[in-house]
Amino acid sequence: MNNHRLLTGLLCATLLSGGVCSFAQTRQVLSIEDLFEIAEANSVQLRPSFSAEEEAKREISIARSGRLPDINASLSLSYIGDGFTTKRNFSDYQKAPIPHLGTGLSLSVNQPLYTGGAIKNSIELAELKSTAARYSTEFHRDNIRFQLAGFYLDIYKFNNLKSVVEKNILQSRKVLVEMQARYEQGVALQNDITRYELLVSNLELQLVKINNTLDILNRNLVVTAGMPEGTLVVPDTTLLTCALPSSAEEWWQEEARVNAPSLKLAGSGVEISRKAEEIAKSERLPKIGLQAAWTLDGPILVEIPPINRNLSYWYVGLGVSYNISSLYKSNKSISKSKVATQHAIEQLDAARENISLGVRADYIRYLEAYEELKTQNKSVELAERNYRTTSTRYSADMALITDMLDAANSKFDAEQQLVNARINIIYYYYKLLFTSGKI
Repeated sequence: MNNHRLLTGLLCATLLSGGVCSFAQTRQVLSIEDLFEIAEANSVQLRPSFSAEEEAKREISIARSGRLPDINASLSLSYIGDGFTTKRNFSDYQKAPIPHLGTGLSLSVNQPLYTGGAIKNSIELAELKSTAARYSTEFHRDNIRFQLAGFYLDIYKFNNLKSVVEKNILQSRKVLVEMQARYEQGVALQNDITRYELLVSNLELQLVKINNTLDILNRNLVVTAGMPEGTLVVPDTTLLTCALPSSAEEWWQEEARVNAPSLKLAGSGVEISRKAEEIAKSERLPKIGLQAAWTLDGPILVEIPPINRNLSYWYVGLGVSYNISSLYKSNKSISKSKVATQHAIEQLDAARENISLGVRADYIRYLEAYEELKTQNKSVELAERNYRTTSTRYSADMALITDMLDAANSKFDAEQQLVNARINIIYYYYKLLFTSGKI
């Protein structure tokens, strides 16, 4: 008796604590689209992608600065020691006094006019990398959205499953009350009651597991979406009533070819590799630039004896430079760039194939989910009819307890599968949206 009271007290404390936690939570009824918008603004997992996209945009400005002139200025102040002169055989040493204060001032400007396309291609490469960063953000965003949709639909599924289990618990307890009355009348066995109590106990254990699963799913959903701690997300009950499109597979395939972020990312990889190949080829071309400089130096040391005066001069002209070693050094880098381009093209082909196969599989599963729903609706109807018939026969002593157990288990399984079938239609629809890049 003491143990029974102790267990009862612990159960009450657990229920009360659970009730306090539930009151502390903020319940929010959200649609999947609302959840996507919240994640777009608050998800911590998306922030690195946004930062990388901003960083890539700044790289464009850096690349464009290559068109600006290079301006160099230098100022020097030095101490110059005395010199000496000798004959070529180092005889006849004579000291050569030199003004000791040396100064230098120079200013040079070099404006690139032609670089073999290096600057132009560098700017275009930076722009392509910025586009790739945007595609990468879209790809990451779609993954997070699909992950959120999975959590959301699982919460919907387990909430419905919870209702099914609670309903079956109530029905089983009513049967237990009836059995108890029959036992007191001497027309039922204690073993029958024990076996049905075991069924109720298993249902109650499953209800505990469902509640724990819902807690885990809600936590994953809230954290991934960046929502406040303690938020309890309640799925929109109108979700299953929404009319879903019944487009043909070819329409989904075409949408995937146009919108799938993975294909966009792979395609930008090909363009980046080709642009890197052009930059490697530009190393073989000459560089032409407009040059201007002004210099002021003193003293003048080229005269003997040195002249203690400043010498200033300036010039303007065209400068042409050519790296002759590029004729034999750039071959390897160009060859490497060509291989990288081929590798990127093959990756794009593989991505197209994977997307096509993914759309095909998801479309088949999408249609299959509708057929499954029809079957499960019929199964629930038959299971309920069988349960009612068996219950009536059992009340009239025309059926065994095993028949009641089988009928109850069949009814529960059918209702559970019906819940899954309804959610599977929504799941595979969002899976199609995710694979085709339209989520």
